[in-house]
Amino acid sequence: MTSALVPSGTAACPVESLRHQVLAVLAQHRLATTSQVRLMLRPNGSRQLVSRALTALRAQGLVDFTVPPHAQRSRTRAWYLTDRGARLARGLPMLRGRSPYAITSTAAASIKTPHTLTVVRTHLAFSSDARRHGHEHGPWDWTPEVSHSIGEGDRLVADAVMHYTVIEGDQRRKLRAFVEVDRTTMSSERLATKLIDYARLYHYDAQPVGRRHPSPAGPGWLRWYPVFPRVLFVLTGAPRSRLEDRRGDLQEMVAQHPLVTALGRAVPLGAAVLEDIEEHGPAASVWLPLNGGLQSLPWDAL
Repeated sequence: MTSALVPSGTAACPVESLRHQVLAVLAQHRLATTSQVRLMLRPNGSRQLVSRALTALRAQGLVDFTVPPHAQRSRTRAWYLTDRGARLARGLPMLRGRSPYAITSTAAASIKTPHTLTVVRTHLAFSSDARRHGHEHGPWDWTPEVSHSIGEGDRLVADAVMHYTVIEGDQRRKLRAFVEVDRTTMSSERLATKLIDYARLYHYDAQPVGRRHPSPAGPGWLRWYPVFPRVLFVLTGAPRSRLEDRRGDLQEMVAQHPLVTALGRAVPLGAAVLEDIEEHGPAASVWLPLNGGLQSLPWDAL
């Protein structure tokens, strides 16, 4: 491979080079460790293969890294795009017009690292499960930090939107989910109020300025989704008893808030512990339905 890195802009070459894929995956996911990049792009490949690609990209000034706070004495590196890397990544076909995300300094990266890497861990639990069951869910099916207007100048920013295709024989079932990853860094009440934001999005009908009558097209979310995505909360960062309390508070919000209750009647809502979905897989019965009940279910059966 030559040292010059020029992105392919045509569909004539369906297989992009590993370095192009690394750039695209960092553009998509913001930050990722070497091991996480390998699991997304070369799950059966060697760590050295991906590490060499990252080192070469860093030598070209396209990526850089920060050391996660919990890994100061280890060799763990969290990689991100530089401004130059983000400019180059705009031409990569895998991004499908999405704007690459650059991080301007290691200080800025260190602030984002703990949460962003936990979101990537969540994605990897789903992608590993998809490979195990023969389903479709790859690095481009997980879009972090998706923002939607919910009216009155407010916006809902989901930690991620997930696209997942369940394949059973000749049948293909397309599923979507908003994913909220909670590291127990906010109060339980504040976490539960995220459900109010999702209920507002579900009911929000954005009308063009000057229109006097409601549009027959339906709620605003139909512009992006054929059905409203299920809402999944993934909890970590505290003892089990505290995480169970937070799941209970989410259930209580669904039971008590009229707008959220209406959302729960129409949309599957669930919460699971990250370590459970990593150990057993998200398709295991580890998800507590937030619209009532104590029986845990697989995420696609909520």
